[in-house]
Amino acid sequence: MPLKIDTAEEGLRMILKDYQEAALRYLWRLDGEGASSREVWEQVNKDLPDGQSISRASIINFLNAMVDDGALNYIETTGKGGHRRIYSMRYDEAGFKEFVARQVLGALMRGFSEETRKA
Repeated sequence: MPLKIDTAEEGLRMILKDYQEAALRYLWRLDGEGASSREVWEQVNKDLPDGQSISRASIINFLNAMVDDGALNYIETTGKGGHRRIYSMRYDEAGFKEFVARQVLGALMRGFSEETRKA
């Protein structure tokens, strides 16, 4: 998932939408236990401000993108209805922020190495 930075925001909101941050915060609360996309989707819709909701497809796409980027782990289980992924955090919150910082700095070094070093 390519990072898009909004420098007008603060904290995780610089790089995550509200539902994405809610999804990660839920997984952090589980302390490594993990959750299915359905569980994450249900909790995110409870955690979003009144009147807001997000589709399950958006949650699934976000979780899978975070797996592809190396920020989340998953195991695949089989149950009623077929296969499903159980997602868990690869990093605690501080580790995730460091992961993001490494991604951003790496991209800046690739695109503007001299200017990044000067800054």
